[in-house]
Amino acid sequence: MWARRFVGNLFNSRTPFAAAPASRMLTPVKQQTRNLGNLQPRRRKYKKAQKGRVPVRVGGSTKGNYLAFGDYGLRVKDGLRLSAKTITAIHAMLRRKLKAIKGLQIWLRVFPDIPVTTKGTEVRMGKGKGAFDYWACRVPRDKVIFEMSGPSLNTELAKEAMRQAGFKMGVATEFVERNQTTAQPKKSEMPKTCLPFQHAK
Repeated sequence: MWARRFVGNLFNSRTPFAAAPASRMLTPVKQQTRNLGNLQPRRRKYKKAQKGRVPVRVGGSTKGNYLAFGDYGLRVKDGLRLSAKTITAIHAMLRRKLKAIKGLQIWLRVFPDIPVTTKGTEVRMGKGKGAFDYWACRVPRDKVIFEMSGPSLNTELAKEAMRQAGFKMGVATEFVERNQTTAQPKKSEMPKTCLPFQHAK
């Protein structure tokens, strides 16, 4: 009796597995798209970074100082470090302020990709770097942060919205309107960033 059971179990274990039903088949994972409610890089080589400093452009670089997409923009007059929370709050305020504008487009010219760590108050020195707190980005002086445009967006509405957005920055800001001097120039028309290097005689 036991021999028949043993042979039966052995035979059942050697039979190939039946194909899984279609409902249990693995479905391809959809690629997630980032929105302004979740501003953070997809991956980083290191999870923590040094504090660093806001870059000061001593070579005359004008990268990011012109309007590249929209008709109106917000430019900072001093360098600062913007957190992802601040950028999200400004974007939400702009969308709420200009909700009546159909076809409104808002472009973000900076992205928070620097991890900022913090340590608690009254903590003694040492014991390693603090824990991750939020994402931030370093914004140099005269850089355009936000751009926007719309078919029915006029200068007065855009200026008032950007004025309120500047209150959340913490530094002096400037409203920029597209014209011949503020539009992104062609590569051949870009000014030289620095003087050519000359060897000392």
